[in-house]
Amino acid sequence: MAPTTEQVFESCVEQSLTDGGWSAGALAEWEQARALFPARVFAFIEATQPKLWAEMAALHGGNLQPMLLDALVKELEIKGSLHVLRHGFKCYGKLFRLAYFQPAHALSPDVLALYARNQLTVTRQVPCHPGDHSSIDMVLAVNGLPVATIELKNPGTGQTWRHAIRQYQTDRDPRAPLFDFKKRALIHFAADPDEVWMATRLAQSKTFFLPFNRGSHPGQVQCGAGNPQHGSGYRTGYFWQETLQRDSFLDILGHSLFIEKDAQKVDDGRGGKRLVATEKMVFPRYHQLDAVRAVIAAARAEGAGHNYLIQHSVGSGKTNSISWPSHRLASLHDAQDQKVFDCVIVITDRKVLDQQLQDAIYQIEHAQGVVKAIDQDAKQLAEALIDGTKIVITTLQKFPFVLRGLLHSAGAQNQDQASVEEKAQANAWQEAIAARRYAVIVDEAHSSQTGETACELKGILGAKVQNGNGEDEPDWEERLNQIMASRGQQQNLSFFAFTATPKGKTLELFGRLGSGGKPQAFHTYSMRQAIEEGFILDVLRHYTTYSTWCKFVKTVEDDPSIPRKQGAKALAKFKELHPHNIEQKTEVMVEHFREHVRHQLGGRAKAMVVMASRIQAVRYKQAFERYIQEQGYTNIRSLVAFSGTVKDPDTGIEYTEPGMNPDAVTHKPISEGQLPERFASDDYQVLLVANKYQTSFDQPLLCAMYVDKRLDGVQAVQTLSHLNRKIAGKDEPFVLDFVNKPEDIYAAFKPYFDATSLQEAAKPEMLPSIKHALDQLQVYHWTGARSRLSHAFSTAILIGKTRLIMRTCSVSCSRQWTGSRPSRRTRCAPPFATSSAATFGCMPS
Repeated sequence: MAPTTEQVFESCVEQSLTDGGWSAGALAEWEQARALFPARVFAFIEATQPKLWAEMAALHGGNLQPMLLDALVKELEIKGSLHVLRHGFKCYGKLFRLAYFQPAHALSPDVLALYARNQLTVTRQVPCHPGDHSSIDMVLAVNGLPVATIELKNPGTGQTWRHAIRQYQTDRDPRAPLFDFKKRALIHFAADPDEVWMATRLAQSKTFFLPFNRGSHPGQVQCGAGNPQHGSGYRTGYFWQETLQRDSFLDILGHSLFIEKDAQKVDDGRGGKRLVATEKMVFPRYHQLDAVRAVIAAARAEGAGHNYLIQHSVGSGKTNSISWPSHRLASLHDAQDQKVFDCVIVITDRKVLDQQLQDAIYQIEHAQGVVKAIDQDAKQLAEALIDGTKIVITTLQKFPFVLRGLLHSAGAQNQDQASVEEKAQANAWQEAIAARRYAVIVDEAHSSQTGETACELKGILGAKVQNGNGEDEPDWEERLNQIMASRGQQQNLSFFAFTATPKGKTLELFGRLGSGGKPQAFHTYSMRQAIEEGFILDVLRHYTTYSTWCKFVKTVEDDPSIPRKQGAKALAKFKELHPHNIEQKTEVMVEHFREHVRHQLGGRAKAMVVMASRIQAVRYKQAFERYIQEQGYTNIRSLVAFSGTVKDPDTGIEYTEPGMNPDAVTHKPISEGQLPERFASDDYQVLLVANKYQTSFDQPLLCAMYVDKRLDGVQAVQTLSHLNRKIAGKDEPFVLDFVNKPEDIYAAFKPYFDATSLQEAAKPEMLPSIKHALDQLQVYHWTGARSRLSHAFSTAILIGKTRLIMRTCSVSCSRQWTGSRPSRRTRCAPPFATSSAATFGCMPS
């Protein structure tokens, strides 16, 4: 048999699994109608629970097995297979366990012995649809209960993982017992020798698969999609030999999978909204699993007193990546079976994290009260540290008031009024807290965790630090000195910092020395990999400066051979902008948005305008309102976002964000808390922002950004990354920059995505050659195309209209994707799809 056949690959996979602790299953044991291996179920129960089995057998005799099977199927239908695996099922009031998971320590030898009795089987070519003869390539089962399916393909036969996905989407009935969501198989893998993809819920053509790949260069910033070579000869060897190894897979089933519940607002058809509950099974992506395991292994070996920086891009799923180690660290024991941390403190602004973490832990342990969310005041936080809560979730803002909360708990209203006894009690509590070991998980660790705040946090938790002179931080040198004074290895305190864009000072504070002698992240999931895997969009692909864009539009306007309409003149006339002329810039922004952005996403597209100061935000808001009113536009409204009160130095009038944002429906001021939700509605299209929503604004409908602010370093990355969120139908976003230079933006992104390439200069002279190439392909009739394009704004629309054509054309083009795998196919697309186009670039498909 040729080594390129699917059967040979299947045999190699089976051999890898059996080498890793699995047993080969037999088709004769498979009951297709119930999607179970009943003999395996009975054998496990009898072997691990002999007293219970003997007792029930004495009562029910030969009816025991049918009764057990009926009870098991009933509970699988109601509670699902994950619940049954973790917590068992009941039959006649008796609890039967169907799996045992490895405990956090070795202090219970009986539990370890039961864990060793788990039987993992891999069965090939399993019939999967009652009533026909179709079969799935592999079924993975734990003690007779199927938990995973695998469709394998081999490129040697002309098929890849993409065909496996298509097979799941077209040939697999989600209603079949084996594929029924939650009730049998929990995860479905589509794989070939190069890549692995996964889905947790089959829904025919709507089935959504995620990559489970290591990345082209694992652990590096320049890591892209795919997998590197593996010693097994298959790039996916890591999956068969490591991820699916017996202990590894049981660990995932026991501690990582959980059902995420959510409620989404949808139109009720009567002009209102209604909540729709949704559920999805969460299986960790490779980088999440790898990061959690690396962190846990290091913390187990190193103990308390170390720092870990996890640099994971937007789109990496950081909420789950924070939840998993929170739970694991709370029960972590070292090699001597001593608990490593007494308490895990999660510092985050993610509102959903506390409930999600509580739900996940309850699904794993059936334990309540493990997580305490601090949602009241600092006294509540202080009490949580006192009462020994395992996991405390709070915001950074509450930590500077912990000591005050301790004093309040002792009976004092404040430190100045505290009696000697009250202070003594508070000090005793503080000493008790300081004697404990803490794992502090910091979400989006930026400057808020450095300087005095970090000093105070460490001081509260018992770490001895230099407090400095107590003055404000006038410049970055002093700030850096404070950071250096506040860091250092503390015996009772470990930091686990999660961020997409670590600054240099964050690396200094949370990183650890690499081979080059410089601080680096403990674990990395790169922006490039997130883009290539399709989780976020490339915000630089359609980035252009105003001078470049205007030069192109002006060239188009002066060329009589290019179809256009009068609106082009409104955008081309401002070839030279006064640096401070907000009125001119407002006109450019509004017209560009109306012509090129507003229609996207079915008319739901939105834009953000970024400015340098709060007074500039006030004046932009006034300019937007004036221009929109003067033009009589009714399909564009703006909101402004800035903090505090702004006094106009020219008029003396004071402005606030709510005061400048009357609700379009109720006409009442929109509060700061309501603004994100109101902006998400169809009532508003443009958000004007000044020094706000730097990292905490998630709006996937943003398709364009207009920048009128100097952006440097990580601030440039964070600001432009507001556009990278994906949503169905959204193309790469557009950025029009009035202030910055392309080379500066490139330099800002390079540390996080070193393969970024900015299109610096527009080249309208390439349009004739592009048209000629399309003419030669004869994919359209120019007469009809010209007639249709007469309604377009400029040649930018020509390129936008031919975008889909170009993606199917074999055009030789290049782009600086440093380190990309040469075997990856590329597609061609214009770099400025939402505005005037210049040179054509390529991006990985």
